[in-house]
This record gives sequence, structure tokens and C-alpha cells, in this order.
Amino acid sequence: MSNRSYLVLIIIGFVLLFLGMVLPFLMVIQLIESTFLLNFLVFAMSLIGLIVGMYGGAMYDRYDKTHKYEEEDFYKK
Repeated sequence: MSNRSYLVLIIIGFVLLFLGMVLPFLMVIQLIESTFLLNFLVFAMSLIGLIVGMYGGAMYDRYDKTHKYEEEDFYKK
């Protein structure tokens, strides 16, 4: 993965979680019809968004730690 791919994963996770919040709200206020398939898709989007966002956050943490230690080693030389 590239150096900034964690940012893309975090953004994708945020968008999926946001849609997983907005679509049920639209169903509750009856702007869109609530169907079994739509409910299942919204649940899947929320779950996948959570997983992808957390994976992106873990990638960011790992990327940050490795570059922090590389910079410290560079300055010690």
C-alpha cells in the first residue's frame, strides 16, 4: 500500500458510516421506503465502514510510529 492509503481508508469508512446513519434516518421520516434489502444494505454499510475505518486508523498509527522512529534514528547519526 502507498504511504497515504490509510487516509483513503479512513475517508471510505467515514462515508460508509455516514450513509449508515443518514439512510435509516430517511427511512424513519419516511422519505425513502424501508425494505428488507435496504435495511440489510444499510447494516452492511455501517459494519464495513466501521471495519475499514478502524483498519485505516491502525494503518495510520503504524505508519506514524515507523516514520517517527526513522526520523529519530536519522538525527542520532
